[in-house]
Amino acid sequence: MALNNEKQTDAEKQTAKPKSTISSTQAFTEFLLNSGALKFGDFTLKSGRQSPYFVNAGAFDDGAKIATLGAFYAQAIAKAMGDGTLPTDIDTIFGPAYKGIPLAVATSIALNASFGLPVGYTFDRKEVKDHGDGGLFVGTQPRDGMKILLVDDVMTAGTAVRQTVPKIKNVADAQIVGLVLSVDRMEKAKDSDISAVQAVERDFGFPVIPIVTVKDIFAEAKVMTDTDGSPLLSAELSASADAYLQKYGA
Repeated sequence: MALNNEKQTDAEKQTAKPKSTISSTQAFTEFLLNSGALKFGDFTLKSGRQSPYFVNAGAFDDGAKIATLGAFYAQAIAKAMGDGTLPTDIDTIFGPAYKGIPLAVATSIALNASFGLPVGYTFDRKEVKDHGDGGLFVGTQPRDGMKILLVDDVMTAGTAVRQTVPKIKNVADAQIVGLVLSVDRMEKAKDSDISAVQAVERDFGFPVIPIVTVKDIFAEAKVMTDTDGSPLLSAELSASADAYLQKYGA
């Protein structure tokens, strides 16, 4: 679905609201839609659940999209630093291979360019390299006392985090200070009454910070229009979204 983003005339630009009046959740939801990363419809997930929406991080497939995504991550991190959720002296951004790699690099670049924060980037190899520079990690190497922030796209079961934390702890006594996600699905994990995000926060003791939640996405989408002026979400899709969150929401 495409949003109504027709080119403005000069007169319209003069009377248009400045971007600062657009909420971060609205801006990110529009970005997901325009990038093709967010789709509404009827999708069968890996879990077997029938979902009215689908988030595909593979749609961030060019420099402009990944740079914009990194900027959104950097904004979320800066905000969390400002309210004390995250420390201000993070050493490196860690992205689990493979989808986390461009996230870590783009976020590190955006933090430096937009906020003057010289933060490193790190990602893991699937297998230890036994030649050349060797090792398990690429980029800023984990060291004792280092503060590391994880980034990932959408958490379903939390598997990547549960594999990543031990990898880091096996080589360094580093502090994992948090995890930033694109979207919190806010769904109960299988055979559980809490979500994967809540389970990670409980088990590891660090905050999980989403740029948006699925409730944010649906709230924004319900007031958006398609290119022909019709509602972005039909009454049927809106009802399906409400039913899905009622059934699976944590």
